[in-house]
Amino acid sequence: MENKKYCRESLAVKTSLVSPPDTNIHGTMFGGKLMAYIDDIAAIAAMRHARKSCVTASSDSVDFLHPINEGNSVCLEAYVTYTGRTSMEVFVKVVSENILTGERHVCAISFLTFVALDENGKPTEVPQVVPQTEEEKLLHETAKERQEIRKKRRKDSAERAKIFGSSYPW
Repeated sequence: MENKKYCRESLAVKTSLVSPPDTNIHGTMFGGKLMAYIDDIAAIAAMRHARKSCVTASSDSVDFLHPINEGNSVCLEAYVTYTGRTSMEVFVKVVSENILTGERHVCAISFLTFVALDENGKPTEVPQVVPQTEEEKLLHETAKERQEIRKKRRKDSAERAKIFGSSYPW
């Protein structure tokens, strides 16, 4: 296995036209549809980096910054920003474009964590990621802070799951 890879080697891009079935009663893209796109493109970036099967371990909040209107295009860019031993942080940026006017907006950003799996479905090592651009370096340098927040959130979620339990009637 290669020990290091550049962020750009994992870059994945997805562009789609937002059509009526993708939208809510306000004529804007369903948040859930966009979240599915985000998970999909992030998985491609993670697998491209690891060259192994990967699963989503967590998804940080998706901040919806601007509505995506029907008839606009939506472009998602994703790449690995940070790696642990078996995990990868993937950054996703969502940009909408009014195809007729060229007006563009950053509509959402998100960070997801993926774990690479071996042929037995067990976590396996991934190459270290090497940032090059200023954006990549900034995201890489601030990844540890996000990782600590994720660990705290995961611990809190596990504690709440114990409290809520699974004994409901369904």
